[in-house]
Amino acid sequence: MTSEPEQQSGVGTQDAFQRLWTPHRMAYIQGENKPTGPGADDGCPFCAIPAKSDEDGLIIRRGEHVYTVLNLYPYTGGHLMTVPYRHVADYTDLTVEETAELAEFTKQAMTALRTASGAHGFNIGMNQGTVAGAGIAAHLHQHVVPRWGGDTNFMPVVGHTKVLPQLLADTRKMLAEAWPS
Repeated sequence: MTSEPEQQSGVGTQDAFQRLWTPHRMAYIQGENKPTGPGADDGCPFCAIPAKSDEDGLIIRRGEHVYTVLNLYPYTGGHLMTVPYRHVADYTDLTVEETAELAEFTKQAMTALRTASGAHGFNIGMNQGTVAGAGIAAHLHQHVVPRWGGDTNFMPVVGHTKVLPQLLADTRKMLAEAWPS
């Protein structure tokens, strides 16, 4: 990096902004790994992940009714999701057992994230339906996003870019080891 911003030319207006290119995000934007339809057999990644090894699927913990997996397109390091094995879209369609285990895994995820990374807080939630922002609306999943004081800086706010300090495989291993027994 130079000490003086370099004028950039090309498509668009010249400016003094330096750019951090993140072409890997284009896969998400263009819909890579998204189902072709609403059914479990329509390429649902949440149905396919449990058939993989924990390392290959980035699975942190498996339960009887749900599993916890790292998000391939995280908002922050350690961003994970708790997902029912059963292909179900709506929270109200979960069984009592699925609901209870989803809640317990969410609590355990918070404990593991605090232990492993010292998270100061969390954003926890699920987007129900495409219009509510669900990237994969046909298979329910609950996000657990760790947060730290000062973790929002100019990069995501101005640059629309996330800088993640750890590889997903390393994060998976760290959280699996910190998961409460």
